[in-house]
Amino acid sequence: MSQASSKSSDEKKLKWWQLSLLGVAGTIGTGYFLGSSLAITIGGPAVVIAYALAALGTYVVFDALARMTSDNPEQGSFRSYAKKAYGAWAGFASGWVYWFSELLIMGSQLTALSIFSRFWFPGVPLWIFAAGYGIVGLCIVFFGNKGFDRVENVLAVIKIAAIIMFLVLAIALLAGWIGGTKYAHKVPMDMTSIFPKGAVGLWSAFLFAFYAYGGIEVLGIMSYRLEKPEDAPKAGKVMLISLSAVYVVSIGLALTMVPLSAFNPKESPFVLALSSDHLAFVPHLFNGVLIVAGFSTMTASLYAVTSMMITLAQEGDAPKLFSKKWKRKYPLLALCLIGCGLIGTIIMSLLLPGKVYEYVTTAAGLMLMYNWLFILLSAGRLLKSRTIDVIKRWTGLALISMAITGTLFHGLSRPGFFISLLLISLIALSDIIVQRKRKKTSSAANTEQREQKEQIDENSPSKRTGFHITGIRKQRSKLK
Repeated sequence: MSQASSKSSDEKKLKWWQLSLLGVAGTIGTGYFLGSSLAITIGGPAVVIAYALAALGTYVVFDALARMTSDNPEQGSFRSYAKKAYGAWAGFASGWVYWFSELLIMGSQLTALSIFSRFWFPGVPLWIFAAGYGIVGLCIVFFGNKGFDRVENVLAVIKIAAIIMFLVLAIALLAGWIGGTKYAHKVPMDMTSIFPKGAVGLWSAFLFAFYAYGGIEVLGIMSYRLEKPEDAPKAGKVMLISLSAVYVVSIGLALTMVPLSAFNPKESPFVLALSSDHLAFVPHLFNGVLIVAGFSTMTASLYAVTSMMITLAQEGDAPKLFSKKWKRKYPLLALCLIGCGLIGTIIMSLLLPGKVYEYVTTAAGLMLMYNWLFILLSAGRLLKSRTIDVIKRWTGLALISMAITGTLFHGLSRPGFFISLLLISLIALSDIIVQRKRKKTSSAANTEQREQKEQIDENSPSKRTGFHITGIRKQRSKLK
């Protein structure tokens, strides 16, 4: 029986447009509002190309995930499909790779939220803001799907309104309807301006373009709650088309309005673009929106990582106690474990306040890409593939591989690559230990069952009756 069939009564069925809205809420966040500044710093104006290609790669991954969900809705989503495609080891690895990726994403988001908050309170340490946002997010997820859905729907609307506001104000500033702009406007036209860091710079920035689309896995995890699971592809297509258009246009406008030298990983490019003597209130307003957006994606990540931990525990890939719910409703123990992980992230922000965002963001993006590779490889095994599907899958694999390898060519992202390798090594080692232990346990259980069966057969009434009948027949033959 599918795990989806065992949903609790508080899980309301979703329409496809509601899933799209939740997808927007779970995707548009610090990876876009702050991570885009990091991408621009590394790759220059050419990052617009990276965002367009990343949208293509993301669509390929979501299309594969949506088709698997449509065929067989599972609460474990991509982890369950990896397990079906390659066995128990793949389910274990996929689940834990995703768990760590989301934990790192939450760490990146908490750091970004703290950076945004210090816009108003520069004297307050990063870790205090991170701790506060983390506690509030844990409380929202603690109270279940109803609280999560309501909060995320409201925050999604706020984020969409903020993006529309940015586009309107940016056009007004470019058209000269609003004066007092801080920077001279210039459209990059020649190859030197578009590719100031060359092709290697674009390659190095590719991961951060993908990172802005991180969140499609939340759609996969929540797709089992759709009224019609076959609507999952439609929900994803609407979301991704909208996101890719918004990303490319808004980042293109920011690049036109702000010189490349002004971009930095500690300020949102959109706040810089809206700097104007006549719009003194806008940076403050938009900074508030950035906090809302970042908190929204952090809460979505919390929901996803909690669901994954419960699934891992239910299926024996994590300690069983993490699947237990207080009063049969609240995932207290799973959230306590996640809280410990967030504390680790907060300690990192305390020890490495200068580069923690860059390092954690890179590691989070890489772990996300490893999981997307799992999704595409699982789809290759489980889905009936036409020629076009094979081409799409290999295109997605190539784009993701480019994003992963690109991190080796820049000093800001290289440490994150080695952090991700360390985590992958730990997961692989744990996977080997768990699978060997399972094999030994299974072998011992089979031996015990075989011995019990042999003992039962030896002492069975049929065997005893057979001997007595044989004896009676022999006695009767002698009497004759």
